[in-house]
Order: sequence, then C-alpha cells, then structure tokens
Amino acid sequence: MPALGHPGRRADRPCRACRARGRRCRGAPVRAGVGGGVTGSATAGSATAGGARLLPYGDDAVLVELDEPGAVRAVDAALRVARPPDVVDVVPAARTVLVRGTARTRSRWAAQVRERVLAAVGDAGEGGLPAPVRTVEVPVVYDGEDLAEVAALTRRSVEEVVARHLAGGPDGYRVAFGGFMPGFAYVVGLDPVLHVPRHASPRTRVPAGAVAVAGEYTAVYPAATPGGWRLLGTTTVRMFDPDRGRDGAALLTPGDAVRFVRAAPSPVLAARAGAPDPLPAAAADPAPPAAPAPAAVGAGHQPAPVASPARDEAPHRALTVLSPGPLTLVQDAGRAGLADVGVPRSGAADPDAARLANRLVGNAPDAPLLEVVLGGLVLAFGATTAVALTGARAPARLDGAPVRHRTAVRVPAGATLVLDGPAQGLRTWVAVRGGVDVPPVLGSCAHDQLSGLGSAPLRPGDVLAYGTAFDGLPEPVDEPDDAHGGVAADAAGPAGAPSVVELPAVDGPRLGRLDEPGRSALWRTVWTVTPASNRVAVRLDGPPLTRGDATELASEGVVAGAVQVPHDGRPVLFGPDHPVTGGYPVVAVLTREGRARAAQVRPGDHVRLVRVPSPAV
Repeated sequence: MPALGHPGRRADRPCRACRARGRRCRGAPVRAGVGGGVTGSATAGSATAGGARLLPYGDDAVLVELDEPGAVRAVDAALRVARPPDVVDVVPAARTVLVRGTARTRSRWAAQVRERVLAAVGDAGEGGLPAPVRTVEVPVVYDGEDLAEVAALTRRSVEEVVARHLAGGPDGYRVAFGGFMPGFAYVVGLDPVLHVPRHASPRTRVPAGAVAVAGEYTAVYPAATPGGWRLLGTTTVRMFDPDRGRDGAALLTPGDAVRFVRAAPSPVLAARAGAPDPLPAAAADPAPPAAPAPAAVGAGHQPAPVASPARDEAPHRALTVLSPGPLTLVQDAGRAGLADVGVPRSGAADPDAARLANRLVGNAPDAPLLEVVLGGLVLAFGATTAVALTGARAPARLDGAPVRHRTAVRVPAGATLVLDGPAQGLRTWVAVRGGVDVPPVLGSCAHDQLSGLGSAPLRPGDVLAYGTAFDGLPEPVDEPDDAHGGVAADAAGPAGAPSVVELPAVDGPRLGRLDEPGRSALWRTVWTVTPASNRVAVRLDGPPLTRGDATELASEGVVAGAVQVPHDGRPVLFGPDHPVTGGYPVVAVLTREGRARAAQVRPGDHVRLVRVPSPAV
C-alpha cells in the first residue's frame, strides 16, 4: 500500500521539506511510548499524531490535545466533514478536541480519529485552515454596564472601545467552541487591547442578550444567568431557540465567522428585559427541589397524595400523577450530538437500568420513562397497561398488593401504583408499556437540570398519555439480581462503620496535575456525598487533594463520569446533565459500572474511587 502524505516521502521518514521545518508529514507513522503511552507522558495509553496528543478519556472518548487554536479548528473541521462511524460528539475547546463515540467500537473509531487528526494537523501547519462555512451578523446596542469600566481599564475612550469591538482583530471573529450553557459561543478574534479580566465577583444576574468580553474571548449570553464577564452591550438576536430544531437551535456554531454591527437602541430590548428568558432559570440554578433527609425516607415512607381524582375521572389511555414525590422526571436516551453548542446529552442517570425497564415491558430501548428520586410517586392509571421497575428497590404496591421489581406487571384500568422510599439507593425507573407521550425538545424528552430543556419535573395533577414506543412483547430477564441499578456496597470494616460504595474509575487525562500525595489520596480517601449533589454532579467532601501543577487549565470538553478537581481540592463527579466544557483538571473518569453506582448514591453516603486499568487509544 503506498504511503500517505506528501509526494516522494519515504514510508519511514518525513519528506525533505518537513524535515527542514521540524514537523511530521501527513501520514507519517505514529510512534507511541512503551505500553502504548507517549514517552515522557504521565497519561497511560496516550498516543501522538503529528504533534497532537491523543489521551484516553474513559471508556467512550478520547481527548485530542493540540498546540495552538489553528490546529483545533482544523481538527474540528476535519472530523465534521468526515466523521468516523460511531462517533457521537465532537467538542472543540481552547486547545483540545473531545471526541466521544460508542464504547464497544472505541478502538476502531479511535484509529480513524487518529488518521484524521494527523492529516488535519499537517494541513494546519501548511496554512490550510478551513474557511468559515458561514458568517453570522449580530447587531449590538453598545449600552453595557461595564463599557466605561473597560474604557478605563484599557485607557481608551468609550467610543474607541466600541470601534475596536466592532472591528475585531486582523483575522476577524470566529466561533472557537461552545460551552457553559446551550448557545453560549466562545468567539475569538477580539482586539488584544480589549483583553480584560473578568470580574472578581460574578454578577448574580446577567440578562439574556448581553454582549460581553473576558480575556481573549467575546460572547453573547443566551439566557439570564450569573456571570463574571464584562458587559459592553446588548442584542435582540436570540442565540438559542429549541424551536429552530437540532441544526438551528444555536445561532453560533464552532467554525462560524461572526460580524458585530452597531444597532440603534430598540424598544424590543426594553421589552425583552422583563420577558421570560429563552432558557428556564434552571440553567442558572440547577439544584433540584429539596428532598427529605435520607433518614426520613425509609422503606415504609409513603407521602400522602396531594391530588386524588376518582377512578372514573382518570383520562383514558393515560396516567395521572397524584404525587410526584421529592422529584420525578421524564427521561430517555438523551440528546446526543449537540455538545458542541453547549447542550448536554442528559438522559437517564443509569442508561442500562432505563433500557432494562423498557425491555421488560416491550418498549424501544429509548422510550421515555419516569426517573423517581427517593420514591414517593403515586400514579393513577386510566387504562390497562403494564409497568416495570428497575434501579433502587423502592417498595411498591398496586392497589395495595406488593409489586416486584425487574418484572413486567399488568396494571388494570383504574388502578393506583404507590412507590415508597428505598432503603438504599436514590433513583428508581418506572417504565410504562409504550412509554409516556410528552413533546420532545431537540429530539429528546429528557429533562436536563442544567439547561432546563425538556419536560418540567412532574407535579400533582399532571396527565401523561401512554406512548406508542413498542418494540415487541414484554419479556423476562435472565441477568444477575444485582445488575442494572443495584447499589454495591462493601460493608467490610469495623463493626458499625458505614458501608462504602466503590466506584470503579480509570485515570483521567489531567491526573498529572495532582502531586504524588494528591494522586495517592484520590484513590485512598473515603469521600462523603454532600447535599449539593444532583444530576449535574455528585459533590464529595473530604481532605482536599493537593496539586503539583496549579496553572490555569484552558477550558476543554468533559464527559459524564468525569472526576474534576476544582480549586478547593474536593472532587466533583459529573452526572448526565454536566456542562459540556470545564476549566478544572479531570483526574479520573468513572467506568460504566461506576457511573451506574454513582447514580444511586445519596447525601451522606460514603464512596471510594477504585482504580482500574485505562484503555489505550
């Protein structure tokens, strides 16, 4: 087979021009260090490709680390033009590109990613950056609260600050990456004079449409949220609108050229200032409704229903929520493929448990179902159907008769299902034959606590029609009784000591940011789950981990199960509604089993990260 790359190049060495420039040709052989790792790298299983490093990132992702933003744009564009099969998300960031795909075919698509990275980095080195696909104009009224302050910081007049923001740098404005919240685009090309730091203390509320700057970036806030960037103006353009569909929900996408144009003050801006934001307030405050303390939610707990329609009032072919308990959400397989514009995948906190529940009642694997936190759910059924329960074993009764978990149960018309609080675990999934019929948002019915996308948390009196997501007949299971959603606890230890939930995890791409004592403590410490935990993240308390490299990390993509260490040194385990990018080091990544167990831990539980071998790229 002829060698790839520049004409006349020997298969085992770069061409003469590339040797003179000190770089690798496109298609030059990739050499990894001993055991698949890069020589001198602290990350096991990593590889090099034409000046890029490919770092393993859990069981279904790789992180491509690059030297400069031009290479990031080139790699991002190459993977979009020729995306390997089974690659689900491509997430560019400041100096990296995160690629996430199907776990079972990871070795195949990772090899294809490596080839495309090699070619793209070669093109970028030759000045072959991709041209922007489109140019988006953003009209701006320069009336920002921080305009005068930015003028003072830069020692320029207000009018010059405005002129420099309109003009941008010599190469113009380009969208580098998305993150923080759906539709928030980090735009590069800002005039260096306007590179000002963010506020030391963020505002409690930045309005939707605010045009802001911080460091080398400028951006537009898609929705009202706390924020620390300096505000130069406002725009009437809606940056994120789910009604525009998957391909158009975000106005700005990575690679787009952006042109800011000056606009006159408009009454539309004044009207929007007091109007509801395009994204719910959950984008700014993802905490779920307060749940009862674990001790108060035992196996015998049964909250009184706050709605009690008569049996003959229940709508036909639908169920009625009499009580949602502390928190009940509609979930499905989530919104894959939108992480590059700031939309998390979301979906069931334990996808395997949700798929099992659907399979038991003969549904499609991704049929919408109910995710119930700490029980308390009471449902009235208007027509005959079947249900199945998986996850935390909350005692359940159908018209007073006990209901088994992990089996399909026939529900007659007019029956009432009561789900009590589980003795262990946090979440139970309830599948109804055909699924529940709620309007999808961006292709999914899942509720995302970070952005607020999807159906709102259930309330007393809500009516959910039965769906039609059938995929066969109900079937029994032949799997171990503790599979899919069981809480595995190691009770070994002194008598009376609390049990410890072990969470298997692999090394993260930034494990080397911890010093040696910090790395040891990461795996040795028994951590306590804090009450601030939710679907966005499980937050742990314990002795702070110490870092050897305290330099700021540029924002990069993150995945569900990523274990991030913020400035306070206490790990944060990202859940299904995690932000798509983050600026703290990811030192470990939970395995599939670890993510399922993390979905069941509740405040006060004790957990330990258990190190398992990292996959090679």
